[in-house]
Amino acid sequence: MATDKSGPPAPPASPKKVRKAVIPAAGLGTRFLPATKAQPKEMLPLVDKPLIQYVAEECVASGIEHIIIVTGKGKNAIEDHFDTARSLERFLEERGKKDQAEMIRKISSMVRVSYTRQQDPLGLGHAVLVARDLVGDEPFAVLLGDVIIPGPNPATKQLVEVYEATGVGAIAVEEVPRNMTQLYGIVDGEPAPQPPWGARLMRIRGLVEKPKPENAPSNLAITGRYVLPPEIFDCLERTKPGAGNEIQLTDALRILAQERGLWAYIYDGISYDAGDKLGFLKATVEIALQNAELGADFRAYLKSLQL
Repeated sequence: MATDKSGPPAPPASPKKVRKAVIPAAGLGTRFLPATKAQPKEMLPLVDKPLIQYVAEECVASGIEHIIIVTGKGKNAIEDHFDTARSLERFLEERGKKDQAEMIRKISSMVRVSYTRQQDPLGLGHAVLVARDLVGDEPFAVLLGDVIIPGPNPATKQLVEVYEATGVGAIAVEEVPRNMTQLYGIVDGEPAPQPPWGARLMRIRGLVEKPKPENAPSNLAITGRYVLPPEIFDCLERTKPGAGNEIQLTDALRILAQERGLWAYIYDGISYDAGDKLGFLKATVEIALQNAELGADFRAYLKSLQL
């Protein structure tokens, strides 16, 4: 269905519910070496939980029923984390630590999780394409495992609401300083206000990967949360590999925007790029300050440093 320049594409008569999410987690985590030499980047602890658990919890809070994690070599710890741990549960219960045992039990029971493997590091687009058989012919969310967006109103849920109301895919964007556009995928969008989202909703005309500030069409950066129709898989199949023989999701989104329409949504929230060392440190400090058990003492400690 071609995009009508006079307005967004007509939605399906009854958009399907978004039940599934794909979390690409096959990367080598080279920015965190040597910490990631023998453990997945997604399992690095952020205060008291591994990064990927925050992302899985966002899925659950957004109504997702089935998470598909795309893994690679050396990622067994991710599967172990979401698997049952009967002996650990018994160990904790026998020592009267029932709260901890229940916490461990909830990790393996909070959502259905499936796994598929990306055998070669051929880009984010390829990682999403690998999940095609498990996703099937239905809309799905994509969440980058190293982008953390805490808060009571999950970014993924906001996108799900846009998709289920309009039948058109949506990606989360946020404003970044103009001099930093070369670090992000940037959207070229036009206002398409609709209630209840108002000016937060934009129709995408194009996407540019890491443009120089003078060439950037806007300062709205792609944040790492997407809700997409199954047609994205056909777009990925037709996407030619770029540098490093990688298939870029951004290139396929450009095709989707042209052929089916695609929303950019300025989501409500704050993201942390925990795949970057400085971003990881910022996330650690700010999430620790929000922790009910540790926050007050940690805040007092930071003040005592007199930085």
